[in-house]
Amino acid sequence: MADIKFYANINADNSNKLIDHTVGSGLGFYGADYGISVPIGKRQDTTWLTNSTGTESTHQLRLHNTKFNTKGDTGTQGKNESNGGSAKNLDTVPNYLAPLNVRFSHTESVRVQNCKLRIFDRNSITNHASGVVTYVYEVRHPLDNETSNSLNHRGITDGHYWTEFDSADSSSPSDMRFTDSPGISGFNSDSTDSSSTATKWNDATDAALLGSTHASTRHDWYIALSAEPVTIGSKTDYGLYFTCEYL
Repeated sequence: MADIKFYANINADNSNKLIDHTVGSGLGFYGADYGISVPIGKRQDTTWLTNSTGTESTHQLRLHNTKFNTKGDTGTQGKNESNGGSAKNLDTVPNYLAPLNVRFSHTESVRVQNCKLRIFDRNSITNHASGVVTYVYEVRHPLDNETSNSLNHRGITDGHYWTEFDSADSSSPSDMRFTDSPGISGFNSDSTDSSSTATKWNDATDAALLGSTHASTRHDWYIALSAEPVTIGSKTDYGLYFTCEYL
């Protein structure tokens, strides 16, 4: 049986907390603390696990915060500010500092492909989220430090940059490609990383070099997210959609 779940990613040891979207649990983006608004044209300073409207009075959990600094583009490095720190290149963000972990599981070992993400308005995946720009980056960095140790097996292969989902776009949101068969804790890469195992995995026992052919009962993706409001008010027409095929 196949299943996709979303987790708040909270510790370097890959412990996490289930985001139960079926009861309205989700991520909330705020200013310096919970409930503080993010100014128009700025990005969030804190990320929290909260309810679907961002009004949970006893907010559940403060998460690692990833914040857009510069976009980058094909062949150009984007930058991120983690937890209020100085701007660093995106390929230095380790898995454990990404606020969101998407996890596919199955009772049998399978491969996954055509893995895609969209930001949408919680009504239709053909609609952009309302009144907000979202920046997304897939983190592929199993080592628990902030150095340039990103894996080579990636969904986006032409650079390390933020993918932008802009509510002002007139067309439907485009799919953002994610890594095929990332494996448990995202430890699977390909043969191009064969000479650098010690520096990229910390000698993890689940490390593999099989690329898209890797089969596992679990596959994990780690996601850096940053939100920028373009209008005043709470952004509740706002959701994340993830899909993949398994075989």
